[in-house]
Amino acid sequence: MRPDLEIIADWIRPGSKTLDLGCGDGELLRHLKENRGAWGVGMEIDHEHIVKCIQNGVNVIKSDLNAGLRTYFREKTFDYVVMTQTLQAMHRPDLLLDEMLRVGSIGIVTFPNMGHWRCRWLFAQGRMPVTPALPATWYSTDNIHLCTIADFEKLCADKGVRIHQRALLDRSQGRSNMLSRLSANLFSEVAIYQLSHDTAPHL
Repeated sequence: MRPDLEIIADWIRPGSKTLDLGCGDGELLRHLKENRGAWGVGMEIDHEHIVKCIQNGVNVIKSDLNAGLRTYFREKTFDYVVMTQTLQAMHRPDLLLDEMLRVGSIGIVTFPNMGHWRCRWLFAQGRMPVTPALPATWYSTDNIHLCTIADFEKLCADKGVRIHQRALLDRSQGRSNMLSRLSANLFSEVAIYQLSHDTAPHL
């Protein structure tokens, strides 16, 4: 699996219930089922990905995440709600974060960090960033609400969302290095967060 998915899998308790938003081909849910005895459901809009989920034996619902989760799930239906590399493509990522923590006890979110030095350097050249973490050009990208690590942590603070764990990935999407630990917002390309409301128990 991708390095970020490996980290997420390590964070999820065996035997738990997981919802994966924008699940792609279902790789994470298949891994959790086969290696951690976890039951899961994916939500995906792309038809080809949905077909691959079914081929992988993954339960999947076809839905646009911008429509919200209230149609499908009651409060605390899941132990974990995961959304990888999708938050920045949502019309209202702040409201979707609320929905994640309504239907799940723990939320896990990953996103590309616009505060990374490579993005800043490209902005200084007067260009929109195209990087390993943001490979699409400005005219073909799905991303509409890009943010930095500092932006996301302020959003969590404003909403009273507790950050349980944070992992930072470098250019090769390996684990955090000395530079990212020194200045996460400047030297981390991808950030992974485990979150809950302050009142929720930590799993």
